[in-house]
Amino acid sequence: MRVILLFSLFFAACKKDKNQEGPQAYRITKNISYNNVSVDVVIDKPALAEVDVLMVYHGTVQFDDSILVAANNTLDGFKNILDRKDMMIVSVAYPEENLLMGDNILQSEAALLWVKNKASQELNIMVKKIFLAGHSQGGYIVTRLNTMHPTNGVIANAPGPLNLIYRCGLEEGGQIPSGITCTALQNTYGSTTSNPDAYFQRSLLNFTSGFKSDILFTQGLNDGSVQMYSWPTFKQQILNCTDCQQTEFLEIPGLGHSSLFYSATAKSEFNRFINSR
Repeated sequence: MRVILLFSLFFAACKKDKNQEGPQAYRITKNISYNNVSVDVVIDKPALAEVDVLMVYHGTVQFDDSILVAANNTLDGFKNILDRKDMMIVSVAYPEENLLMGDNILQSEAALLWVKNKASQELNIMVKKIFLAGHSQGGYIVTRLNTMHPTNGVIANAPGPLNLIYRCGLEEGGQIPSGITCTALQNTYGSTTSNPDAYFQRSLLNFTSGFKSDILFTQGLNDGSVQMYSWPTFKQQILNCTDCQQTEFLEIPGLGHSSLFYSATAKSEFNRFINSR
């Protein structure tokens, strides 16, 4: 009887040790680097050795002392609407301060390429599918990334700025308050009337073709007037695209800029889009 008891205790201890050595769930902040470009990411990993990855990109915060908070909040926001518990979420804390609109595509791309090419080795996991999702300026970033690198799918909620000529022109005319984004562009390029091409090149309206992966756009129709002024043009340009992968649009009546996180229909479409690919 004593021998059986000792064997049982030994077996239980071995089983416990084996479980402890298995894949662990964790949430960490990690500085990653790809092609000598570094950026912080927040990684939320389930207790699995093989994972699909959802990379998420936060909206505008302007000052870099707020980007880790924004990255964590954005991770939580997307995790709350994701109906899967087996995906690793990587939230990219891309910089904004002292950069012109769009320049942070370098750090945003570095994070994507790190997940594609280095995350498996550095995190001791197997990365399978990769999806991108972004809100507001994060939607701007994932839309641009979709013209650069293929993934398994992209979701952009209220992506913008769509039209910097229009937006910054309103600021120059005193029709809306001045902001950091347009002020930095004006200091570099002059006014929207003297140098409109420089503003257009950084607008999302300049990135409506060549999508390398399927993409879902969600947009609340009660968003701000600056966003909605250019939304129909942006949508039509994408619908006219002849070299894009599949594009889908979900417009949500009665809700505004953050509609993806509050609309049951949007949440359902978000998960359908991911789970069908």
